[in-house]
Amino acid sequence: MSLLPQLTQARAPLTRDVEVMNEQGVRETIAIPAERDLTVYVDKRELVTLMTLGAQPEWLVLGYLLNQRLIASVDEIESITVDWDVNAASVKTRHGIDRIEERTSKRVVTTGCGQGSVFGNLMDEIDNIRLPDEAGLTQSQLYAIVNAIRLKESTYKSAGSVHACALFYGQDLQLFVEDVGRHNAVDTIAGWMALQSHAPTGEKIFYTTGRLTSEMVIKSAQMGVAVVVSRSGITQMGLDVALRVGLCAIGRATNQRFLCYANPQRLVLDAVPPAAPVARERIAPAS
Repeated sequence: MSLLPQLTQARAPLTRDVEVMNEQGVRETIAIPAERDLTVYVDKRELVTLMTLGAQPEWLVLGYLLNQRLIASVDEIESITVDWDVNAASVKTRHGIDRIEERTSKRVVTTGCGQGSVFGNLMDEIDNIRLPDEAGLTQSQLYAIVNAIRLKESTYKSAGSVHACALFYGQDLQLFVEDVGRHNAVDTIAGWMALQSHAPTGEKIFYTTGRLTSEMVIKSAQMGVAVVVSRSGITQMGLDVALRVGLCAIGRATNQRFLCYANPQRLVLDAVPPAAPVARERIAPAS
């Protein structure tokens, strides 16, 4: 049985009101995303500073450690304490992280919004990733997923300037996350997944509003996700990685249009009814 870490619940306000002047010279009050820095300490050692909205900072930190392969399992973490008074997250491990100085010595600044950073060995074990052969989705499920995101109430609709990621099992929405960078959103979902004692039924499908870079594809594959859907496009390295690990990469997905860039055998082009089906939302709490 997994030993779940103790987590604070330090959710921060996602937006703040500011006064602006519009094109007619009229002053009005609008909401903007409340971006803030969060410095992560692991066993009192400073690791990285993340720029985030602060919606679920504990899940974000846990997912970051998992996706950077600094830990292999949630069992390795005793606690994550977030304190917005000092903009810090303190991670206490059960037995330390082996060779942490060596493993974090090479840092790569990514192209992700919010200046994400990854450690240089992210692709070292990519050939060890095995995605289930049977995983896939139908065209009608794809349309239902896109429609569910379109209908979702979000910070983007009220304030703009953020990316969204979502995890579906089949066409059931499990978790919807927004942040200033798409890499933060996917890490938050990875952290949430690690805390679940029982996975829902259905194939895992990941959705993002951001482009499919190599980092996004690798992280999705590490999470066992074989199908990724993006409102945007894909980079050359993202495509190369998707082909290498057998991940179905779908981009430019809006309304009932899309492009399947890689592994189209995972996508079934079924007959789609005139009105796209509405995806069902079922968000499970963290265990």
